[in-house]
Amino acid sequence: MPVAAVLPVGVLALGALAIVGVMLAVILTNRLSPLAAMILVPVIGAVLLGQGAGVPGWIIAGVTKIAPVAGMFVFAILFFGVVSDAGLLAPLVGAVLRLVGRKPSRITMGTALLALLIHLDGSGAVCFLITVPAMLPLYDQLGMDRRILACCASLAAGVNFLPWTGPTLRASAALHLTPAQIFTPMLPVQLVGLVFVFAAAWWMGRGEERRLAALPGASAAADAVPTAPATTDPLHRPRLFWLNLAITLAVIALMVTGVAEPAVVFMVAFALVLTINYPRAEEQRLRIEAHARPAMMMAGVLFAAGAFTGIMNGAGLIHALAQSSVALVPEGMGRSIPLLVALTAMPLSVVFDPDSFYFGVLPVVAQVAGHFGVPSVQVAQAALLGMHTVGFPISPLTPATFLVAGLSRIELGAHQRFAFPWLLGATLVMTVAALAIGLIGI
Repeated sequence: MPVAAVLPVGVLALGALAIVGVMLAVILTNRLSPLAAMILVPVIGAVLLGQGAGVPGWIIAGVTKIAPVAGMFVFAILFFGVVSDAGLLAPLVGAVLRLVGRKPSRITMGTALLALLIHLDGSGAVCFLITVPAMLPLYDQLGMDRRILACCASLAAGVNFLPWTGPTLRASAALHLTPAQIFTPMLPVQLVGLVFVFAAAWWMGRGEERRLAALPGASAAADAVPTAPATTDPLHRPRLFWLNLAITLAVIALMVTGVAEPAVVFMVAFALVLTINYPRAEEQRLRIEAHARPAMMMAGVLFAAGAFTGIMNGAGLIHALAQSSVALVPEGMGRSIPLLVALTAMPLSVVFDPDSFYFGVLPVVAQVAGHFGVPSVQVAQAALLGMHTVGFPISPLTPATFLVAGLSRIELGAHQRFAFPWLLGATLVMTVAALAIGLIGI
């Protein structure tokens, strides 16, 4: 017999609150990894509530629901890893460096463009690992502020949330929606956000032009145009560049339009690019091994999240917590829950790690919003306007934050203080756009 039929709603709500609270605490204090916490805490909580017998079935149900998303993420990582190995991004880096010249306002916009292109693989770490080292020598040659380099790269990567990026996948898994359901209606909002990114990059670059022009000896700057360093990487396949690009664009188009199941798209696309670029079986094995670790780590987290949501939903804990929370929300504010989420998501990125928020907090917020007639997809879309999208590059809970600061050779605090207003500005601009098109209501 399910717990919900035996225990009062209030007791279930307290149990749910305790489980979510303990899970957040052990993750945020680094006592347990997110993967272990999302399995152990709800299992122990369900046992203590007297419903241990239902746990296996609930876990299987939750994992079954999460399987397509986990499969998509695994093969997305493998696909983008292989096309990157084959050199798909190398000409893009060289082209951007040739375009920017030595004018700061063009350099900052070029930084944003390069980060935007590199972040198509969905990895903030990869984006910063390629963008910052490529642009840093130019910033240093001209004496430009390195904080601007870190900020421009962070803005572009943050606004460039995609169907296969971590936050979208987490929101999709937590609320049992498809990535296309969440992302496709947000395209106009994202375009507005990208306009802000390039406008902000230009503004920062113009400020640097004025500052540098006022320095003694400013006119002595060399006129040489930077070029990308030549590469002899044996993994690169320059003759297959256009074919790899065509396959990548086709994958993106299929993802955005939702014509086919995302997991199937990436499985087929990965098999194609792996076979085309590395026809020998031994080469294929090495490429798979090279990218298996990040793919399997994220898949493990997603399956653990399936166990967590399976137990919480199966035992009626999320529903009970949402029911109890409804009484705390003023009647006139229920429809505004997505707006409140959008406005607070970016700052809260420094408090919650992505797994804690999307798998622990978001389902509760969506349940509460549902009582006021707000579709869960609106809550997911509101969260993506800031929570570990725009907010991830300054969050101390994500390794990419330390990476962008370290690669830019600036203090973490200096990066956070400088980038925070610009990143928050991106969230606010996109929130206004979402309100304007009716994506979220007031």
